[in-house]
Amino acid sequence: MIVGIIGSGGREHALCLKLNQSKIIEKIYCFPGNAGTNLIANNIEINISDFKKIKKICEEKKIEMLVVGPEKPLVEGISDYFKNSNIKIFGPNKLASQLEGSKTFTKKICKKFNIPTSKFEIFESKAEALKFLKNSKFPIVVKADGLASGKGVYICKKFEESKKAIEEIFEGRFGIANLVLIEEFLIGEEMSYFIISDGKTFKSFQSAQDHKRVGEGDTGPNTGGMGAYSPSRLNSDDLEDKINRRIILPTLKGLNDLGTNYVGFLYVGLMIVNNEPYLIEYNVRMGDPECQTILPLLNSDLGEIIKLCCDEKLELAKIEWLNKKSLCVVLCSKGYPGAYKKNVKIDNLENLKTDENQFIIHAGTKFEKNNFYAIGGRVLNVIAISDTFGESKMQTDKILKKINWKDGFYRSDIGYKVISK
Repeated sequence: MIVGIIGSGGREHALCLKLNQSKIIEKIYCFPGNAGTNLIANNIEINISDFKKIKKICEEKKIEMLVVGPEKPLVEGISDYFKNSNIKIFGPNKLASQLEGSKTFTKKICKKFNIPTSKFEIFESKAEALKFLKNSKFPIVVKADGLASGKGVYICKKFEESKKAIEEIFEGRFGIANLVLIEEFLIGEEMSYFIISDGKTFKSFQSAQDHKRVGEGDTGPNTGGMGAYSPSRLNSDDLEDKINRRIILPTLKGLNDLGTNYVGFLYVGLMIVNNEPYLIEYNVRMGDPECQTILPLLNSDLGEIIKLCCDEKLELAKIEWLNKKSLCVVLCSKGYPGAYKKNVKIDNLENLKTDENQFIIHAGTKFEKNNFYAIGGRVLNVIAISDTFGESKMQTDKILKKINWKDGFYRSDIGYKVISK
């Protein structure tokens, strides 16, 4: 089978690595990919919103199945575009993708089906939002309604911070903003939970804990993710049962009531309060860097699982996991999540040796004139799996020291909640 992967980040390189191990996949193309995918697949430079051109190339290259990595083309309707073609596509349709494309869409489903989530209000203007905030209890959470690459969330401790957040959102920091969401701040611990669905059946697809804040000890502004570990220390059979019954099943019913179903990975962002799950957000794809953390633990054929999903036969899939601990540290360009330099050379990569339980996954990189260059904010993901989180962390630290990239930085405390001092 010939497969195409859409996207250019760390998630897509991780998918590429795992699909490259599949016994049913003979060739992989990446649209557009990065310097890492280029080592094992064929990169095709393209605008991932140009569905017509993607389809033409798929037909020329005889691509039989497309795996969509990022949220933007899903929200724009790429799955609908390929629906009646001979090319299988893995990812939810445009309507189902509103679970991520519009936070207010998700909150309305939560309200209708009594899905546990934080209390919230939706506002159409800056004036209305500020009026509400003047009488609010802090801390409080302010969110941009649409796609914001994981950065459109503000946790505000006082009114002035929330005012600035409202102004930035309505002034277009994350694109055109017609709505803003204000919700209560829940005190608990975050957990990322994943499922895979074929529209009829869904199965659990591991858990993780992400580290969103840029600074040590979870301080500073939100980022797309500075690192993660898997599985989450919070997960249990009891908690998983609550998540599936109270959150996943009602959400899928809500979509069915709207005349659609869900096909693909679904990221369930949760706050766990006294072993009770509350939905924070949905992402209609694998998380990043959770994907890079989770996939090395998968002990089943990812190509077979995704194909069964596309064929509505997920119930036949055996999804098995290694009994190991995985930890990922993200190496970023200095300045991220603010302004940073691009086209910066990364030395010490080409001859770096790793063993079978260590992975260097590329994100914002390109390969040009026999050198690797950083072109994004999050540049590389360094992952190790072992019997303990502490050992995995020691291994990632060694690799990062070998890379020794003077123009980059990373959090040295990833996994601190599960690693004894």
